[in-house]
Amino acid sequence: MPDRDRARFINSLSGFKSANLIATQDKQGNTNVAMFSSVVHLGASPALVGFVMRPDNNDRHTLDNIINTSEYTINQVSADFYQQAHQTSARYPKHQSEFEATGLSTHFIAPIKAPFVKESVLKYAVELKQIIPIPLNNTQFIIGDIKLVVCAHDAIQEDGYIDIEQLHTTSISGLDSYHTSHRLSRLSYAKPNKNSSKLSVNGD
Repeated sequence: MPDRDRARFINSLSGFKSANLIATQDKQGNTNVAMFSSVVHLGASPALVGFVMRPDNNDRHTLDNIINTSEYTINQVSADFYQQAHQTSARYPKHQSEFEATGLSTHFIAPIKAPFVKESVLKYAVELKQIIPIPLNNTQFIIGDIKLVVCAHDAIQEDGYIDIEQLHTTSISGLDSYHTSHRLSRLSYAKPNKNSSKLSVNGD
């Protein structure tokens, strides 16, 4: 297959992926924000998340800032600004902030030095813990510890579940297709020899 067609085909195989903006700031105060569809949960205690950084092309502003400051934020993309979020994947020069280029807004919460995306309604600050090289394709897996979470209170259910559908969170399929979700139901904890039952959004 032609390279571009192959990339779209292989990227579609993994199904729906989360849409997140990772925001950073260098030591000179220059901000950066970029779209990632590879953020994954690694554990709850400690609260760890990871994401995949593409091969080094000498133009990796996000990773450079993370390495130099050890701080970054992960900001879920919602339907209200998914087109602006997608535009951050363009290769802007280092001196140009994607925030300014796409019309997104920075938001700072002390003592976190990395910017948040103001438009995002579910976002969290992360501290770098480990970078794992993946020699197979020259990518890197970035692992961080969640330090601060910002979320609309009414989206958080009594059992801790966050109703991201209420927040109009988007997902990505392939490289460029954006989706909103429609929940079928929550299900009870799976146990042997017992069928799961449907739960309400609040876990009842």
